[in-house]
Amino acid sequence: MQGEKGIVCVTGGTGYIGSWLIFRLLDHGYSVRTTVRFNPENEKDISFLTSLPGASEKLKIFNADLSNPESFAAAIEGCVGVFHVATPVDFENKEAEEIVTKISIDGALGILNACLDSKTVKKVVYTSSSSAVIFNGKDVDEMDESFWSDMDYAKSLKSNAGSYIISKTLTERAVLEFSEKHGLEVVTLIPSFVVGPFICPKLPSSVLSVFDMVLGEKTESSSCLDLVHVDDVARAHIFLFEHHESKGSSRFKLNGSKLPCLSSKKLLDSGFEFKYGVEDMFDDAIKCCKEKGYL
Repeated sequence: MQGEKGIVCVTGGTGYIGSWLIFRLLDHGYSVRTTVRFNPENEKDISFLTSLPGASEKLKIFNADLSNPESFAAAIEGCVGVFHVATPVDFENKEAEEIVTKISIDGALGILNACLDSKTVKKVVYTSSSSAVIFNGKDVDEMDESFWSDMDYAKSLKSNAGSYIISKTLTERAVLEFSEKHGLEVVTLIPSFVVGPFICPKLPSSVLSVFDMVLGEKTESSSCLDLVHVDDVARAHIFLFEHHESKGSSRFKLNGSKLPCLSSKKLLDSGFEFKYGVEDMFDDAIKCCKEKGYL
């Protein structure tokens, strides 16, 4: 049975944001196609997706890989919208930064080309990251959508997250440039650290990092104070897909905490309302961790 709002595609459906977004899209009346990376040596358990309310009627799962951009075409064909959440993550530096960045950009552009070829996709929402904004060496109290991370500065940090910072920044730029060149409507959403409950079986790295910060463990990310609830992240994706109208591309920040580092003014001015505060983020995350046996 097709959802009354049409068919949308979510790339990276087994991840933290992707799985929660699928949950909310099904709840909002969409039929959802999602992509997972096929690994013949280690078949993923995706029962946490197939058991979601409405999934048996309205969720279809496809195999696709950013290393093979053409593999997304089948999942995108006939969709009215695409939420591109999938991204390569390599905090152990197993691959050179240049390789990670190429996979990320080529994958994103392949997905956008598939959207054009479909003739049915009206809008793409791309999930960026605060990493594409804050690593610029500038000492300012608040950063809006005009700020971008600086590649030379990011490389100078010699961080384990270096390839992630660079790939997310350059991929978002490439996505926005593609939108302007080809007239495809694209909205990019820039979440800060995502906290809260999770559907996926694995403890999300952002939740773990925030717990480390609260418990006093020193990590590379422990200075980050910008937080947002995962449900607000999903709701913002859907809000921008349904309500924001633009003729080209737009960039929005998503920061649910009250601390003035990343500005969400543009998103709030568009009519979006945050539902959760910092207490909700931690209470929901801790409750979920206890239920799943992590605490």
